[in-house]
Amino acid sequence: MTITDIKVRKINAKGRMKAVVSVTFDDAFVVHDIKVIEGQEKLFIAMPSIKTPDGEFKDIAHPINSEMREMLQTAILDKYEEIKAETPEEETEI
Repeated sequence: MTITDIKVRKINAKGRMKAVVSVTFDDAFVVHDIKVIEGQEKLFIAMPSIKTPDGEFKDIAHPINSEMREMLQTAILDKYEEIKAETPEEETEI
């Protein structure tokens, strides 16, 4: 499976959620609403999720193994940093 497109749809300057991203695989399947989150030590991604009736969050789509998660996270964070470097500080939406 190959990542064929990454769109950073929104960049937030304030708060822990830094961006909302869509990723296309093999020009055939897209996952929307992947979030770039600022953790205590580094940025990480959070997959799209829903809140269950008991208050927990459950991922709608997610990588099955750590290799895929690392490949996806690296590609998304690299694209986020690229877009962030090109975007003026006061501009918060792309």
